Amino acid sequence: MLRLDQKLKKRAVHRSKIIQGQIKGLTRGIEREEYCTNLLMQSLAIINSLKSLNTLLLENHLRTHVKHQLADHRQEKKAIEELLTVYKLSENK
Repeated sequence: MLRLDQKLKKRAVHRSKIIQGQIKGLTRGIEREEYCTNLLMQSLAIINSLKSLNTLLLENHLRTHVKHQLADHRQEKKAIEELLTVYKLSENK
């Protein structure tokens, strides 16, 4: 099994921890009934952070698994199907 690129893994873990903190902050804000616009801004910042995390995860997948799968013609179809599935999910905003 192919491993995560360690530099990308470190960045993804860091981004994930930031997102955890952002979500905790948003939850506290909701509990305190903070101003709606502020809560929406926090929520949108979380969405942008998730997009950034998704980019890191996709980059790793392309650099490791997809690269390996495309080199093996028996796995080429699987790689294409996986990427199309991810792409279709990303279109559903």
